[in-house]
Parts: sequence; C-alpha cells; structure tokens
Amino acid sequence: MIGARLVQKVSSTRGFVKVAPHVVPALDRAVHRLTRGKVLLSAQMLPGVILTSTGARSGLSRRTPLACMPEDDGRSWILIGSNFGRTDHPAWTHNLLAHPDAEVSWKGADIPVRARLLEGEERAAAWKTALAFWPPYATYQARVEREIRLFRIVRR
Repeated sequence: MIGARLVQKVSSTRGFVKVAPHVVPALDRAVHRLTRGKVLLSAQMLPGVILTSTGARSGLSRRTPLACMPEDDGRSWILIGSNFGRTDHPAWTHNLLAHPDAEVSWKGADIPVRARLLEGEERAAAWKTALAFWPPYATYQARVEREIRLFRIVRR
C-alpha cells in the first residue's frame, strides 16, 4: 500500500512533528463534530477515537482525537502517548493517570471506559504490536528520552 508507506514516511519527519500537533487534532475535532461523531479524519489511515477525559488539574472535560489500536472486537483499545515524538508526555496521559474513568467516541458511539497504564511485560508486548501496527512509533521513541506511555482502555 503506497499511500500508507508515504504517510508513515511523512509522519516520521521533524516537520510533521512541528505542524501536526496543531493541525491534525483541530481538523479531527471539527470533522467529528460536523459529522455527529461518524467520521474522524485521521482515522482514514489509522483507527481513531475521540477520548473525553477529566483534566488532571482543572477537573474539566477534555476531548482529544487519538489514533488507537482496537482489540477484542471493539471492547478494548490501546492508546499510545507518542505526542508525535515531542519531548513531553501528552496531557491526556496525565488526565488518565489522575482520572482513569473516561469516554471514547468510537464509530459514532459514545462508550464509557476505564484506562490502565501498561507496564512491564504487558507494555512490552503491546509496544511490539504497536510498532508492527504503525512503524513511525519507533522514530518517535528514538527522539525522546521518556518512555512512551501505553494505555489499555476497556468498556465499563
């Protein structure tokens, strides 16, 4: 699939990392809203959800479009806190650590979920799957000193 390879190559560039965090989520939120939750623009290349979490410090509701790896026929998902290979953990990961109960919009349905940070062997297995699923994650990890956080979210 040439299109996927091209997108993977582009998404691994430093230019993409500078621009994408500002453009991709805004476009995703707008298209998602306009289509009443039926379309997530970035999900045309990777499966995606809109995560609604509670702000770790503010306590306010936060909506974040994220790529995901669906598991178990849509009963659970792996979320990867790559932050496009930027140095800090993404805010949504702090939110899930503080408030693991959240909601995802998946294929137009709002689903209550609970998040759990993956560690040890469980994280290693999920990371291996993530690299096979989207190879640019390896480039993102190589650019940062932090360990990219992985969460499994399951239906409540």
